[in-house]
Amino acid sequence: MSLEPALSSHFFTLWPLLAAWLITACAAAPQPEVTLYPQKGTAVRVSVEIADTNEKRSFGLMYRRELLESHGMLFLFPRQGPQSFWMKNTPLPLDILFIDTSLTIVSIARNTTPYSEKPLPSDKPARFVLEVNGGFCQRHGIAVGDRVELPSR
Repeated sequence: MSLEPALSSHFFTLWPLLAAWLITACAAAPQPEVTLYPQKGTAVRVSVEIADTNEKRSFGLMYRRELLESHGMLFLFPRQGPQSFWMKNTPLPLDILFIDTSLTIVSIARNTTPYSEKPLPSDKPARFVLEVNGGFCQRHGIAVGDRVELPSR
């Protein structure tokens, strides 16, 4: 007795269930968002990837060749302090926003130079850092002193 017809029959019976499961699994929870509140203008939402481990923070957006306008990466550090970034292996110019524990932007490195190993330190202690496309802050009126809302964790 061959199992082939039985397996084929089960496959076609289970296929709709498998397809429904795949669609549900692919429609995962929405990506976390950071909301920036410029002192002038309307709130700006940015979908973010979260860098909350040493490995994720070290790798960041390196090697990325494109980043959608309303997307970025949010770096979460265990404590507030001086933060410094560089653009090694990063082909995109970025705006790097340094954010303190009161959720205020304390420093911005604007339109960073791709591949540069020059340190880009925060002007003041920060606990969070948001990387977005270069020129994003200018296009959306984001400045030092603006307030930020982080995704709930």
